[in-house]
Amino acid sequence: MKVLVTGANGFVGNALVRFLHQADCDVNAVIRQGNLIGKANAVFTKDIRKDTEWSDALNGVSIVVHTAARAHVIDDNVRESLQAFREVNTLGTLNLAEQAAKKGVKRFIFISTIGVNGAVTYGQSFSEEDVPQPHNDYAVSKWEAEQGLMRIAAETGMAVTIIRPPLIYGPGAPGNFRTLAKWVRKGVPLPFARINNSRSFLALDNLIDFIVLSMTHPKAINETFLLADSRDVSTSELITSIADAYHATYRLFYFPRKAVYYLAKLARREQMYKQLWGSLEIDLTKARTLLGWQPLVTMDEQLNKMVK
Repeated sequence: MKVLVTGANGFVGNALVRFLHQADCDVNAVIRQGNLIGKANAVFTKDIRKDTEWSDALNGVSIVVHTAARAHVIDDNVRESLQAFREVNTLGTLNLAEQAAKKGVKRFIFISTIGVNGAVTYGQSFSEEDVPQPHNDYAVSKWEAEQGLMRIAAETGMAVTIIRPPLIYGPGAPGNFRTLAKWVRKGVPLPFARINNSRSFLALDNLIDFIVLSMTHPKAINETFLLADSRDVSTSELITSIADAYHATYRLFYFPRKAVYYLAKLARREQMYKQLWGSLEIDLTKARTLLGWQPLVTMDEQLNKMVK
């Protein structure tokens, strides 16, 4: 079995390539620059766009796992921001999928985002049955890619599996999780006392386990799955777990929620505010019943692995 993994030097892609290498899979690892990962075949590409040529990279490939994406745009112009996301996350994805189908690829696995469902939940967990309500340009571009992929699947017969994860954490986690972990390790006083929210997170090991399962499971064909760990936690519980893993002393204090919101808005960190104060709960019923999947590790187990 030969697998093409995009974003192979990214957080998720790197972990997947290492797992597949240990399982003796033949892997084409798509990277911008850097060194080979194990015995993977390096495929260098400058960008993933609508005109990227994939013919050589797809030779002999039976499965594509598309983890690469554009996650950030530094631009105040909303219209240009959406277009920048679309160039990579929508058009680049569909170009890869169309070429994959023409080359006889059997299965295409796409890492989307829970943001397609929305940003927060209010007492009812997100599920695959929800009407999509992408809450930002990144999520819009991913939702458009999802729709295009299902069209390609219907037209070509190439099987597609879409995965919508929440915030993913684990060794090498980027973004807001890395920032939060750094603050906790250093004992920075944080205004997160008395936060009674409930959030779903996804351990990197759990995501990799599900990707590998969906590569061959017949019931994963042309399906969308929402994933998360088995237990939701509050922001305060998350910080406690991070501190325990690092044997750090954490300090939390109370700060009025409205004041935090206005400060976050002024600093253009509204997304971080939602992730820390809002709730986001995910229903795992479909993954569990249709594929028989159960999360492989707990949050504490994944966090302990991060510090080793």
